[in-house]
Amino acid sequence: MTATSELDDSFHVFDTTLRDGAQREGINLTVADKLAIARHLDDFGVGFIEGGWPGANPRDTEFFARAREELRLKHAVLVAFGATRRPGAKAADDPQVRALLESGAPVVTLVAKAHDRHVELALRTTLDENLEMIRDTVAHLRAEGRRVFVDCEHFFDGYRANPAYAKAVVRTASEAGADVVVLCDTNGGMLPAQISAVVGTVLADTGARLGIHTQDDTGCAVANTLAAVDAGATHVQCTANGYGERVGNANLFPVVAALELKYGKKVLPDGNLRETTRISHAIAEVVNLTPSTHQPYVGVSAFAHKAGLHASAIKVDPDLYQHIDPERVGNTMRMLVSDMAGRASIELKGRELGVDLGGDRALVGRVVERVKERELKGYTYEAADASFELLLRAEAQGAPLKYFEVESWRAIVEDRPDGTHANEATVKLWAKGERIVATAEGNGPVNALDQALRVALEKIYPQLAKLELVDYKVRILEGASGTRSTTRVLISTSDGAGEWSTVGVAENVIAASWQALEDACTYGLLRAGVEPAE
Repeated sequence: MTATSELDDSFHVFDTTLRDGAQREGINLTVADKLAIARHLDDFGVGFIEGGWPGANPRDTEFFARAREELRLKHAVLVAFGATRRPGAKAADDPQVRALLESGAPVVTLVAKAHDRHVELALRTTLDENLEMIRDTVAHLRAEGRRVFVDCEHFFDGYRANPAYAKAVVRTASEAGADVVVLCDTNGGMLPAQISAVVGTVLADTGARLGIHTQDDTGCAVANTLAAVDAGATHVQCTANGYGERVGNANLFPVVAALELKYGKKVLPDGNLRETTRISHAIAEVVNLTPSTHQPYVGVSAFAHKAGLHASAIKVDPDLYQHIDPERVGNTMRMLVSDMAGRASIELKGRELGVDLGGDRALVGRVVERVKERELKGYTYEAADASFELLLRAEAQGAPLKYFEVESWRAIVEDRPDGTHANEATVKLWAKGERIVATAEGNGPVNALDQALRVALEKIYPQLAKLELVDYKVRILEGASGTRSTTRVLISTSDGAGEWSTVGVAENVIAASWQALEDACTYGLLRAGVEPAE
């Protein structure tokens, strides 16, 4: 279940996705999900993984039981989370404390009240008894051979209200044997300068080893975490992709990237920083949330460039408009083609797509004008790389890439008396000298057209059998004409090995969809290495 980290113990990266991150609205982790995420985090190389609160709920108790049998961690140490013993009791007799020991986790994180009003109103005990609860519980767990971290809940708000008592909590935990005392911005209301000042003062006044745990309610969780490190904290608590209650926690990936790339701290095993983007997306898949496209370091837009001015500079030196080489975090630079594109954007995009423009300035100029002309009509190529590549190849070759010629198509929607609808499409086309007529039904007119097109083409091109439409988006571009407005359709298609997006624009939503479907099949054949028809 545990591992001995190859990193030294002078700085900790502590992940709490499985506990604090799981409190995000919309996340509901099964035990299998938690085990899968733990493996991803271990692959990334964090030092500690907080697995949950054994004894507080059956799912977390089961997680620790299964972890003992199923987890073979290479880098991380598993941590159990729990509270100090109850007022007026003894830690040795407290069933919640016993459950922490029974979890088998070698490290325990205890949450302790550091705000005097919370002690009196929430715990309904005295300030002195709260200190004794901390002292007794930490000492008991240490005597049982556990390493102990103490999370000082509401620390910064408590420090503002009663700094002497907040520091007394830190001293008591440290003197009782806690390895790290973590200062928690539980309400997420602090700013970097405030964090830095408080951490620096508490460190000087107590001499305890300090950690930091921040929420993102001011949008400063990552900045606050790094401000605490600047002030002397040597233990950072984060969650994957910033998942957490309300608006979330400090995001593990930008914090780790900043520590490694900006601070020069070795907090991951050698080479593991390149896994950052993959691990971020893998965990997003487990929790069933779409990865944020604009997340720092790991988002698909993190190193995407659209403006022609940027592209001109990047063509000379990519570092002119990028703060790091994206490959260092496992990401890639992308050039977005739009009506803002200049010659450099097109040349770089062609290089990215593997299309040799041969330094032909006239060709590049035609592509730039073609893109601007079509985007004026409503097309968007920054979200439809496949359609852009087809346009680029058409201009480079002097003619569109053709695998088939469409004679006609139609889609019929029949409203039935019982309230259901029948959707049927017919496609007539020519491929390799053969005229093909195909009809298919679907759960909508677009799906029916997609099925009919594939039925027709698969007779000639069996490679298309593996294609699947995975996403479909419609946007009304101009509202002045009501239902006659221009419509843009974006379609994402997969062949099982990758995905691509295509675009269509027309006044008729079905016609726009057809354009995108045609491009999707054409690009699928191009990906499969099929030679175009003569």
